[in-house]
Amino acid sequence: MTEIPTTTTDSFASLGLSEPIQRAVLALGYTAPTPIQAGAIPQLLAGRDLLGVAQTGTGKTGAFALPIIQHLLNDRGRLRPYGTRVLILAPTRELALQIDESIRRFSAGTGLRTVVILGGVGRTPQVQRMQRGTDIVVGTPGRIKDLMSTRELLLDQVTHFVLDEGDQMLDLGFIRDIRTIMASLPAKRQSMLFSATMPAEVGKLASSLLNDPVRVQVQAETATPDKIEQHVYFTDAGGKKHLLVNLLRNPEMARVIVFTRTKRGADKVAEHLEGAGIPAEAMHGNKSQNARQRSLELFKTGQARVLVATDLAARGIHVTGITHVINYELPNEPESYVHRIGRTARAGASGIAYAFCDPTEQAFLRAIQRLTGVVMHVAGPHPVSSTGGQPADILPMRPTAPQAPREGGLADQDRPKRRGRRSGSGRRPRQNKAA
Repeated sequence: MTEIPTTTTDSFASLGLSEPIQRAVLALGYTAPTPIQAGAIPQLLAGRDLLGVAQTGTGKTGAFALPIIQHLLNDRGRLRPYGTRVLILAPTRELALQIDESIRRFSAGTGLRTVVILGGVGRTPQVQRMQRGTDIVVGTPGRIKDLMSTRELLLDQVTHFVLDEGDQMLDLGFIRDIRTIMASLPAKRQSMLFSATMPAEVGKLASSLLNDPVRVQVQAETATPDKIEQHVYFTDAGGKKHLLVNLLRNPEMARVIVFTRTKRGADKVAEHLEGAGIPAEAMHGNKSQNARQRSLELFKTGQARVLVATDLAARGIHVTGITHVINYELPNEPESYVHRIGRTARAGASGIAYAFCDPTEQAFLRAIQRLTGVVMHVAGPHPVSSTGGQPADILPMRPTAPQAPREGGLADQDRPKRRGRRSGSGRRPRQNKAA
């Protein structure tokens, strides 16, 4: 496998894209390619198979969609009924819909046709759209396999195959469906696999899917945006629900994502918030696609102030106007923290991130601060260890600016009492910072 070093360029023209596609990209407001696009697009235009390793939100869809569109426009092959020239597999309904939307925008005015094939909704409209054949099919593995079995989706004309979010595909248990689909593809095709991480299982999948591929890898983002204020509350596990409800009493927390590590945890937190009168929706892999889409729509439209999600369910979901991100449970992979809090402070806006840290999660907190180089502002007291001392030191790195208390936030009586000396004459106790 050939490793292609990632480069930067300030022009899509330097990548070999045709002028009509360059104009379409510029019209959408994209002025310079991202590193994954700069590395992948020339290789894909040259016809190479590709393994792309990059986090969600790095421009992966453009990296594979733009070369595919150019190839299709250069060769308008005739399609059979129910046939397609491009098959793109995504692990979730939400990501498939986003990929389809991006491709439609990139190819506007070209006459290329796309069809989205998803489970959890009626199959008849999808079958009807496939009757004439279509240039591009974007879908989830289960429904793709379903239509293949009834010959309402034929793959013998596929020239380009994309498997997106390979690690998430495996996490969600799609490997058997993927191998069935791969077995029906023509041997002569261009294949691409994109994944945020590269566990051994994804490597095996890449070996069976790709032919003499190039590998383009963008290092995981480790820096957190400067416009995100980062705070940590030290609490025991049982106190997290009470703390969360108190924080959400602040009306300035208008659109909030709360992250948990498990699906069951997401359900429990959402149920607790609903019981406290705070509209919340849970989103995770055990929910049906219809249920996930409904939760997302309620969150987007503001009918639910809070979306409680796991990392996998939230991957690839981009909602504007998120004011706060709360790590109800700290992730055991520090890179996930960077991705989580990056959901706020978008498009030049500022944002606030809170982390709840119980005694079992202090190692996770230290790993996050090593990775990001940022010490979170301590919003509550340090927990006391079983010996009565303080926990292991948190790394002395660059702190984020502390935020003045917000009106409508935690009432004084709701704030955790601070340890140590009292302040006199009504003065407020001095806040601790991680040292």
